[in-house]
Amino acid sequence: MAKRQPQPLDRDKLLNVALRALGASAHSSGQLREKLRRRAQNEEDVDAVLAKLKETGYLNDRQFAENYAAARLQNQGLGKMRVLRDLRQRRVAPKLAEQVTDKTYQKTDEAALIEEFLRRKYRGKNLREFLNEEKNLAAAFRRLRYAGFSASQSIRVLKRFASQPEVLDVLEGDALEGEESADENRHQHTGDD
Repeated sequence: MAKRQPQPLDRDKLLNVALRALGASAHSSGQLREKLRRRAQNEEDVDAVLAKLKETGYLNDRQFAENYAAARLQNQGLGKMRVLRDLRQRRVAPKLAEQVTDKTYQKTDEAALIEEFLRRKYRGKNLREFLNEEKNLAAAFRRLRYAGFSASQSIRVLKRFASQPEVLDVLEGDALEGEESADENRHQHTGDD
C-alpha cells in the first residue's frame, strides 16, 4: 500500500502545526521553516507564519541558541566546537551560532571541562592506568575531539595522565594542522578576517 501524502495546508493550519511543534520542543526558525515548507500550500504562507511567530515572541533564534548552548555546556559538558556544529545543524545562522557559543564559553576553563568530561566518560576507571594503553589514549583523544574540544587542550590534558606522552606528539601535529584549516574555513564562511 502506497504512503498517503498529507494535504497541503493553508496559513491558519500551518500556524497550528507550527505552534504544536514549538509546544513539543524548541525549534530554530530554520528548522521550523523546513517543517512548514513540506506541508505548505503556498510558500508565502511559511514566511507569514514565521513572521507572526517571531512578532509574538514564540520564535526567537537567539534565545533558542543561548538556551541550547547553555544546556549542552552545563548538562553534558560538551566542548565549544560540538555545540557550534549542533547549532548549525539545527539551522541557526552561522554568525549567530558563533556569537552565542563564544559568549557561552567565554569564562569556561576548557582544560577543567575536559578533565571533568574524561572522569565522567571513564567513570570507575583509573585514568592513569587506562590511558597508559596507546589504543585507549587514541580513543580518548578521538572522543574528546568528537565532543567538541580543541586538539591542543585535549592533548595537554591527556599528557597529564599518559605515561608515554610522546605518543600524543604525533596526534598533536596532525590535529593542530586540522584545527588551522578548520579555522580558515570558519572565517571564510562567516566573512571574518
